[in-house]
Amino acid sequence: MTWFRALLAAGLSILLPGAGHLVIRDWLRAAVFAGLFISASAIFLPIEQLTAAGPMTSVGDINAYADIMAKETDAMTQFLLSFIGLFAAIDATFRALGFPPGSDTGGDGATCPECGKEVDEDLEFCHWCTTRLEPAADEEPTHS
Repeated sequence: MTWFRALLAAGLSILLPGAGHLVIRDWLRAAVFAGLFISASAIFLPIEQLTAAGPMTSVGDINAYADIMAKETDAMTQFLLSFIGLFAAIDATFRALGFPPGSDTGGDGATCPECGKEVDEDLEFCHWCTTRLEPAADEEPTHS
C-alpha cells in the first residue's frame, strides 16, 4: 500500500505540484508547491494568448494550447515549471515512503509504524497521520 501511495503521490504531483502532498496529508507542503507553481505560471506563461484561444472542449483545442505553449514560452520557463513539478513529485514520493527530512528515528519514545514520527504512548492513534496504534506487548488492553 505504501508503494501505491507513493506512486499516486508522484503522479499527481506531476500533473499539479502539491496534489500529491494532499494524498499523504502534508497540507503545508501541498500549499507551498501549488502556490509556487501557480505563481510561476501566472508570471511566466502567456496568459493573454491562452485565454484568447478559448475553452478546451476537444482534442483540437488541446493541440492549440500546446502550440501556443511551444511558441510563446522560452526554454527557461519550460525548465522552471518542469523543475517545480519534478521536485514536487520527488518530494512527495520520498515523504510517502517514510523518508521525511529532519525526522529523528533514533529517539527513545514510541514511533508510528506508518509515518515514523514520534507519538505519545498514551494515545491509541498517531496524532500525525491518524493511524490506529496497537497497544504495547506488555500492556493489557482495557475495555470499558
